[in-house]
Amino acid sequence: MSRVGNAPIEVPDGVTVKVDGSDVEVTGPKGTLNQRVPEPIMVRTDGPLLVVERPDDSRQAKALHGLSRTLLANMVLGVTEGFTRELEIVGVGYRANAQGNDKVQLTLGFSHPVEVSAPEGVTFEVPQPTQIIVSGIDKQKVGQTAANIRALRKPEPYKGKGVRYLGEHVIRKAGKAAK
Repeated sequence: MSRVGNAPIEVPDGVTVKVDGSDVEVTGPKGTLNQRVPEPIMVRTDGPLLVVERPDDSRQAKALHGLSRTLLANMVLGVTEGFTRELEIVGVGYRANAQGNDKVQLTLGFSHPVEVSAPEGVTFEVPQPTQIIVSGIDKQKVGQTAANIRALRKPEPYKGKGVRYLGEHVIRKAGKAAK
């Protein structure tokens, strides 16, 4: 059984946490994030710690307890350090072109280039034509944006072509056997 929700969240210097009922606002050097905590869960500040509590040991309260604690910990980490997801593009002629910090144009073997716009709070960086770095302070937005880009051309199992996360292992299949 997980005890994730019982661990207090350490709030570093330079980060302020404001709790207003079920609304929590975390402000840090990189920005501000807001989160509404589900109903039975209570959040309070205890000096430099943020404590998440549940009223009882019901199944729903236990699940929401761990979830709420993890979401708040990700908010604190996001406003201090931020989050990044790196994608790599594999395939002949597959490449990415940055168009500012909020747009990237992808050539993925379709008859047309695909343009992806970043949601608010997310930025793109293209250090090489075969690498995209998605970064921001909200872990959920960064991960979802990276997943949306990967979904445009998932890595296929025969040649491994497509968009994949950096370090992702693609299981390759053998092609047709010669007679």
